[in-house]
Formats: sequence, C-alpha cells, structure tokens
Amino acid sequence: MRFFIAGIMQGSRADIGIHDQSYRVAIGAAIKARFAEAEIIDPIELHADAGLNYGPEEAKRTLLELAEEAARADVLIAYLPEASMGTAVEMWQAYRAGKPILTISPLAENWVVRFLSTRVFPSLGAFESFVAEGELEKLLEGWEFDKLVSLG
Repeated sequence: MRFFIAGIMQGSRADIGIHDQSYRVAIGAAIKARFAEAEIIDPIELHADAGLNYGPEEAKRTLLELAEEAARADVLIAYLPEASMGTAVEMWQAYRAGKPILTISPLAENWVVRFLSTRVFPSLGAFESFVAEGELEKLLEGWEFDKLVSLG
C-alpha cells in the first residue's frame, strides 16, 4: 500500500523559507507501525530543500509531478496547520482519483479540508491514535480504490 504525505512546506510565507517538516517523520512512523510493508511517498525526501533552489521549469515540473504522484498513491495524508496551495492541489488530485484523504488540521471549516477529506483530525496525536487503534485498517477495508469521483 502506498501512502503519500502531503503537507505544508512554504504555506503563506512571503520569504523563501519552509515550515518545520518534522511532522513527516511522525506520520511515516505511525503508518509503518501498523503497515510494515507500506511504501511512504514523502515529497521532502524526493526534494530535500523543498525545491526552493529549483529554476522555474524544474519547480513547475516538480509541482505537477507531485500532484500526479498524490493521485497514484493509495492513501493521501495531509498535514495542514495552515493553508497550503500545493497541498490543496495534491488533495484535489487524490480526491478526483477516488483515494481516501486523511487530513490533520485545525481548519475543519476550510472548504478544501472539509469537502475533500475522508476524515479530519484536529491534531497529529489524534491521527496517530486513529492509526494505532486499527481504525485506518477498518476505513480502508471497505474503500473502493481507483474510482474516479464525479463532479456532477
């Protein structure tokens, strides 16, 4: 099973920095503890500096490739302590591909979070408990993967 970790990198920053990325390790560890054979797709591992030093063409290609990769994964886990346009694109692609989206965010009323997420967790701890207690397996047991979501 392939899990894509989406989440804030630059967010609403006006500078070229990125937010703390330690959430990715915690999410990956929670998944691996329950799904030992899981493949974790983590954009920060694929692009160590979050692509901040990429030229325009490479940056655009990276954005689009990650969105496609999000749609190919079996499950998308999004970490959104604040809005992230890149994560929203990845969530949209996974949603259109009919994949479950588990979102960790206090932004439960944000339309992207609210309407694209399968489940929303108020904190990383709440998500970790959900996984540790076997609830993710239960959710995935009845999931119809690769079913394109209709917009009509």
